[in-house]
Amino acid sequence: MQNAQHDLPELTRSDLGVHFARLRKAQRAQPFPDWSQRAARLLALRRLLLENRQAIIAAINNDFGQRPAQETELLELAPTLAGIAHALHAGPRWMRARRRATGWQLWPARAQVLPQPRGVVGIVVPWNYPVFLAFGPLIAAFAAGNRALIKLSEASPALCQLLQQLCPHYFAQDELVFLGGDVSQAKAFVELPFDYLLFTGSTSVGRSVMQTAAKNLTPVTLELGGKSPALILNDYDFEQAVSRILYGKLVNAGQTCIAPDYVLLPRGREADFIAIAKRWTQRHYPDFPQDFASMATPAQYQRMQKIHDDALTLGALAHALVPPQANSAESRFFTPYVYTGVPDDARLLNEELFGPLLPLVPYDDLEQALSYIDQRPQPLALYAFTRSRKKQTRILRETQAGGVTINDTLLHIAAADLPFGGVGQSGMGAYHGQAGFDTFSHLKPVLRQGVVRAMDWLEPPYGDVFARVIRLLLK
Repeated sequence: MQNAQHDLPELTRSDLGVHFARLRKAQRAQPFPDWSQRAARLLALRRLLLENRQAIIAAINNDFGQRPAQETELLELAPTLAGIAHALHAGPRWMRARRRATGWQLWPARAQVLPQPRGVVGIVVPWNYPVFLAFGPLIAAFAAGNRALIKLSEASPALCQLLQQLCPHYFAQDELVFLGGDVSQAKAFVELPFDYLLFTGSTSVGRSVMQTAAKNLTPVTLELGGKSPALILNDYDFEQAVSRILYGKLVNAGQTCIAPDYVLLPRGREADFIAIAKRWTQRHYPDFPQDFASMATPAQYQRMQKIHDDALTLGALAHALVPPQANSAESRFFTPYVYTGVPDDARLLNEELFGPLLPLVPYDDLEQALSYIDQRPQPLALYAFTRSRKKQTRILRETQAGGVTINDTLLHIAAADLPFGGVGQSGMGAYHGQAGFDTFSHLKPVLRQGVVRAMDWLEPPYGDVFARVIRLLLK
């Protein structure tokens, strides 16, 4: 089962320049759209999704090979529509000028922060959640009053072609443009002098994007990845923890940037985890691979096989969670596995997996588990399962992660007003909700001074009045 071929026209640097110049000209002609104009764009975005729901689902399924329609609805369309609804409700409040204190020294001045649209923003989208990771940033960009160029992955040709066909029916050509293209065209895209650039993808490519953007001093948000741990403590219901971890791991076949990437569990509970995981998986996927996503590209499938083989070569044990399948490079379905006895130098414990592979790492006490997390690069997400508020607080204070869900997985990304982003090697900056609005706004500081001012007492020639006032200021 191969991705269907879609003959998208090759995008040249000249084409990119034309698109960018058109949006830049329109933004300069209307640098501060009022809320009615911003809301109209958000409503158009909602209509595009709702009126073309089945076509979008089919396009994503085509690009993946197999992606359950229900997963596209639940994990892409539903949170995107929730984000639009939240922005429509809260946007007028976000765009108001925000009062700030000045201190008596600047009396009678008044200060405020004015959120101002940045201008033309670029959004680079990966293949794993192409709607949510394109429209999520776009919601914030539109709410903040910007126009946007969106670069979709070369692994999403059917969706790209569909959105290119649909976009002119909902947006003017100087409001929003969807682009496709290969790696070379992606490089040309990030070389454009955007007013802001948001990239979602791997850490290695993120470094390159940041270097390229720096040539234009383009500010960037990088949403990257990393090995997101799931930590189970003894006080939590073990079966429920395993079930929630398995859901977060196997939805979209693990091709989720915030999927649990390894499990820290009390030593001696490995066999319990495997038994529960097998029961859960076979109950939820009784006719595997029905209701299960395929690896989205041949390269992704081959990478899973190499990581799996590397672990076995180094002595790890692989436990299939469904009756062993004849993994097929043609269909690209990969059997979900849990691994025990994984050596520290295995790829399983050193690379973001992005697939249905889950290594177990036993620990003896919480101190050891937190130390294990701390010794590794900061992950994009962290999941902790404990009923103890005291232990929850300790975990939150002693670990760093882009975001955290306590006693579940994935859900922090779906909270419309929680910032979403990474820290350290898992990224920088954040979006969603007001954090997204602020990301795509220049928060311009403004001070308004009165006719008479305290500073008049500090002008030369410096005499007794100056001396008395400066004594007050220097206290």
